[in-house]
Amino acid sequence: MSGNRYALVTGAGSGIGRAAALALQAAGYSVALAGRRAWELEKTCAQASPDDGRMLAIPTDITDPAAVDSLFTAIRREFGRLDVLFNNAGMNTPATPVEDLPYESWCSVVNVNLTGAFLCAQAAFRLMKEQSPRGGRIINNGSVSAHAPRPQQVAYSATKHAITGLTKALSLDGRAHDIACGQIDIGNAATEMTQRMTGGVLQANGTLMPEPRMDVRHVADAVLYMAGLPLDANVQFMTVMATKMPLVGRG
Repeated sequence: MSGNRYALVTGAGSGIGRAAALALQAAGYSVALAGRRAWELEKTCAQASPDDGRMLAIPTDITDPAAVDSLFTAIRREFGRLDVLFNNAGMNTPATPVEDLPYESWCSVVNVNLTGAFLCAQAAFRLMKEQSPRGGRIINNGSVSAHAPRPQQVAYSATKHAITGLTKALSLDGRAHDIACGQIDIGNAATEMTQRMTGGVLQANGTLMPEPRMDVRHVADAVLYMAGLPLDANVQFMTVMATKMPLVGRG
């Protein structure tokens, strides 16, 4: 059990976010769930154990600074503090050649994957610096695309590489305030987003090939491990992936 600890998970209405939120709640955390779709957040709440931590659904567009401010106002009011932020919300586009990617699609991916993560981290810094005991932990969802791009995924790859820079900057700036920051890079967790991989996904040589996936609970367990460390210890970067996915040697 984590005791009286409080977490925020963005993108908590599906996939990795839902699995991580449920794992944290089962470990005794009270968890705020952020996402655009209120009904999906409620589905996550409905799967929680009534005997464990509290679940609080807060519909939020993390690309909107005012909405993020409202999210953290609610966390201050309902929880009084924040121990863990899992910056998980993200989006992608269909595989598209660089020259054909619409500007609007580029902006949408950047706004959710990078700007949204920054806004939530910024608000978390403010709260974690002033709360007592001070400090906390930020975990960013980086993806293996932070290391090895997939073909025709320029926006997603660029933002995930940028998340690595964000993680390092937050780690450095957080040292003086007992704020730890780490990154989990996930490869082929079995979620709705990766279902298409079972039918074949574009490879660097232009072919389509099905790719193996892993149970999303392994990702949730990894996030729970990172979250549970004392603040004098940190997982700076962790990669958890389907063993046989073509990452090593991709391209």
